[in-house]
Amino acid sequence: MPNNASAEKRMRQEQKRRAHNRSVKSKVRSTITKARTSIATDSVAFDASEAAVRAAISELDRAAKKGVIHKNNASRRKSRLMKQLNTTKVSEK
Repeated sequence: MPNNASAEKRMRQEQKRRAHNRSVKSKVRSTITKARTSIATDSVAFDASEAAVRAAISELDRAAKKGVIHKNNASRRKSRLMKQLNTTKVSEK
């Protein structure tokens, strides 16, 4: 428990930031999952998979811009998503 007013305020700020960061990370994870499932599913068209990957990349960039995740972490995840998408595109041809 905090012992002074400034520590109490810091605790309140941390709780707000933690809740916000948790919601942003959750949104990122859900969009990445949607993108991966659309890539893995054969019945989904390539255009739909590409749109899902674009949405995931947008969320990753937004989270990195807000400082929720590190920019290199976002870059690595985007690279992996694009690699998965491109390997399915090659295998479809």
